[in-house]
Amino acid sequence: MENQDPSQTKQIPTNKELGIWPALIPVFALIAMLAFNVFVFGDDSLSGSNQFVLLLGGAVAAIVGYFNNVEYDKMIDEVAGNIQSTAGAILILLMVGALAGTWLISGIIPTMIYYGLQILNPTIFLAACVIICAVISVATGSSWTTSATVGIALIGIAEVLGISVGMTAGAILSGAYFGDKLSPLSDTTNLAPAMAGTDLFTHIRYMTLTTVPTVTITLIIFVIIGLNLDTSGTTDTSAILASIENSFRISPWLFLVPIIVIALIVKKTSPLIALLLGTLLGAAAALFFQPEIVAQIAGTTNLDFVSGYRGVMQAITVETAVETDNENLNDLFSAGGMAGMLGTIWLIICAMVFGGIMEAIGALARISKALLNLFHTTFGLFASTVFSCLALNATASDQYLAIVVPGKMFAKAYRDKGLAPENLSRALEDSGTVTSVLIPWNTCGAYHSGVLGVPTLSYAGYAFFNYLSPFMTLLFAAFGIKIKELSQSAKTQTA
Repeated sequence: MENQDPSQTKQIPTNKELGIWPALIPVFALIAMLAFNVFVFGDDSLSGSNQFVLLLGGAVAAIVGYFNNVEYDKMIDEVAGNIQSTAGAILILLMVGALAGTWLISGIIPTMIYYGLQILNPTIFLAACVIICAVISVATGSSWTTSATVGIALIGIAEVLGISVGMTAGAILSGAYFGDKLSPLSDTTNLAPAMAGTDLFTHIRYMTLTTVPTVTITLIIFVIIGLNLDTSGTTDTSAILASIENSFRISPWLFLVPIIVIALIVKKTSPLIALLLGTLLGAAAALFFQPEIVAQIAGTTNLDFVSGYRGVMQAITVETAVETDNENLNDLFSAGGMAGMLGTIWLIICAMVFGGIMEAIGALARISKALLNLFHTTFGLFASTVFSCLALNATASDQYLAIVVPGKMFAKAYRDKGLAPENLSRALEDSGTVTSVLIPWNTCGAYHSGVLGVPTLSYAGYAFFNYLSPFMTLLFAAFGIKIKELSQSAKTQTA
């Protein structure tokens, strides 16, 4: 995830006057309202009413804060700080929308789909999605960039093959978050050991112990699903390939644009700069490779400077569609531009309102402290860490807080138990990083749902890696597998 600088994490407010039950009132109220909302409207997270429910949850939290002597200005300041912390995410979302538009009209996405259809057999498609996205995410350190580039293309291929986009998105995110966990370029991979008190590469080595078995199980599940997929009528793609060729000028040279973007991020270029450059390169490729399409979007037959500018800017900013002679492809070859990302941005802002008020009234710190006091065994300590991360992903709606709050709250408890800090950093990543994408109103869930065009609840059941990871870390804790203790010198220093 890339919505703020991990080094800028702030102190979590506490409130000694707030009891555990008042702290839980906004959580129970939010869960009840969201459940009722989905039951009544069948509503996905970006359509509007869930956003207002988050604001209502924030209002409930504010009332609790008022009765516990928290000033209104303090709550507003925390909300402002939370929204400010998402500025990077909002800009990235806008640039992803712009990039998707230019990559569509330039033929980059159609070219990826065209060649992907010839390479990816439906039987191995889902497992291949995991592997491809894992490689890209390890190289870039970014699950967000992985979704915005190869993820979009893989969703398109799945639609053509007749494979569930929910399954495909689950496979994409399983691979993307495998890389997000293990890449030294990932911000969360750097943040978790910083919070726990260990170093980056010790953290990564220790995390492979739970991550490799989890991704192996994930691949086995997707291979089994692939072997049992009913793809009758979808394996003959010759007509679809012909339609793509008739509508776009397909060229391997178009792969240079995504390769340049991925290379920039591997070189630690800011994702925002890389996506902006990718958008501009996509626009240039559109003018060079697909002038007829650009002219058509501009509403003219002859491409000149003005019509070229108009066509490209329309693809960048608003919904754009390229019609083909195959009706099944028309929905596939459409992009929402920057405007298509506004629903996701709206959701993130409303989620930050709820999370900010929960922080300001001290509810987040109080809930974490209560969980810590519930458990006294080593397994209980791991379980409390996992449950804290899950709870904060759902209530604070922010992946960073799901790492920072438990990291700060539990670091001393792990030391007091004689456990090395990499135990905590691994638990934070196994539960905080990967489960954020399973929550529709979390910034990660909202982002990936918006970028891939698949509702969170549609892919959540297939994101096997993401929800198996917390179980794996609990399994290791329950059986005492690879639970590293502090060295004798570290124990002496702690004492």
